[in-house]
Amino acid sequence: MSNKIIIINGPNLNLLGEREQSQYGSLTFEDLKEICIKKSEELGLILEFSQSNIEGELVNLIQDSRKKFDGIIINAAAFTHTSVAIRDALNIFKKPIIEMHISNIYKREEFRHKSLISDVVTGGIFGLGVDGYILAIISMQKLLKNEN
Repeated sequence: MSNKIIIINGPNLNLLGEREQSQYGSLTFEDLKEICIKKSEELGLILEFSQSNIEGELVNLIQDSRKKFDGIIINAAAFTHTSVAIRDALNIFKKPIIEMHISNIYKREEFRHKSLISDVVTGGIFGLGVDGYILAIISMQKLLKNEN
């Protein structure tokens, strides 16, 4: 089984615990990172956890991931709705990708209902809070073991 994955987080997710707690909860970004690393280790996965507020950095990270990682979990945040560049980079990856959102983007403002990346990812998890990251890690492990 391949076992190196990366979780890529987009803009403003570094402010978890500070911003819109009704949407995103009170867990901090560092707390979330620790929880994800622990779960990955339990499942025998090697995890890199990253975040950027800059679109081009996320594109570079996705492109570089092609040779380093077996799967991507991405919360592209606001770029989900605006970035053709991130979509194109994900489309080139050609390995399992899970789109992840803490909030349910389909229950929010109308402009958030359109994901530019959903049609190039393997699957998605929406609206389950930060627990969605854990579900994404479990799902990725199954995808990599060809159990899904």
